Amino acid sequence: MRAPVAAALTVVLAGGLSGCGAFGGEDVLTVYSGRNENLVGPILEQLEDAVGTEVEVRYAGSSDLAAQLLEEGESTDADLFFSQDAGALGALAKAGRLAELPQDVLSLVPEQYADDEGRWVATSARARVVAYDPRQAPEAAEMTSVDEVLDERYRGLIGVAPTNASFQSFVTALRLDRGEDGAREWLERLVDLDVQKYDNNIAVLDAVDSGEVALGLINHYYWYERVAEQGEDNVNAEIRFLDSDDPGALINVAGVGVIAGSEQEDAAQRAVEFLLSEEAQQYFADSTAEYPVVEGITSTEHDLEPLGQGSSVDLNDLDSLEETLDLLDEVGLT
Repeated sequence: MRAPVAAALTVVLAGGLSGCGAFGGEDVLTVYSGRNENLVGPILEQLEDAVGTEVEVRYAGSSDLAAQLLEEGESTDADLFFSQDAGALGALAKAGRLAELPQDVLSLVPEQYADDEGRWVATSARARVVAYDPRQAPEAAEMTSVDEVLDERYRGLIGVAPTNASFQSFVTALRLDRGEDGAREWLERLVDLDVQKYDNNIAVLDAVDSGEVALGLINHYYWYERVAEQGEDNVNAEIRFLDSDDPGALINVAGVGVIAGSEQEDAAQRAVEFLLSEEAQQYFADSTAEYPVVEGITSTEHDLEPLGQGSSVDLNDLDSLEETLDLLDEVGLT
């Protein structure tokens, strides 16, 4: 069943305001964060010092917060939107709800990691990969395309998380790359192979690691985090980065945008600059095993494979989530 767009929001206050139910106000920077508190809470706790004003953070799903921002319109308390994926940022940008960022900020990242009209900028990147059990599918170490997953030998042994935003972004990229009919055909073949459905990327990785399935589609950092926690010798699963021009190699980004009409625009701009600072970029590389988007920073904790160019889809176009959800409904993956 499809979740309501504007689901109940989890509310967390930062900056010593626990117990207060109101957001926004004079001299308060209000951040709507679609990124999980467990992942980015430590770096957002440093925002107050970085921007020089009180900071409040509201955590929820990126698509839920984007829907909330569209519903709130100009009356929103939010000053900054921190999204888990580019699609939610693209939806707000196309609706005119994000302010244009300064060129000196946009120039900090490669061109493909910022909106063409400067309305949002990436803060970190992640790659879709194939996780595989080398005991059941050693040939997966040489895969180049997500089409190779659709082999009869993997019947009942492929794991995906169809309700997860990252899988849905992959399907959106597949639609953009191959059209509706091409994406439908790929998904129908997947379903015909008795694909196994899981709640999230971690559960898919668990299933591959235990041998419950032979292959799974996940984001790269879940594997790196597992290896950092348990040691590579204790993790059976391996991952394969596909060829850069394949939709299965989608490189999606987390990113930020300043809400149009914000009364805290200067503080919000400083927050964007902080998230692109060396300190924050090093945090993403070391703590969340994501790829920094500012050149010259590498992880000191994870041996990340060099990131390719990824598929050629415009990240703004990943906002066509409704069409993706309709397609997943149609093929029986929801």
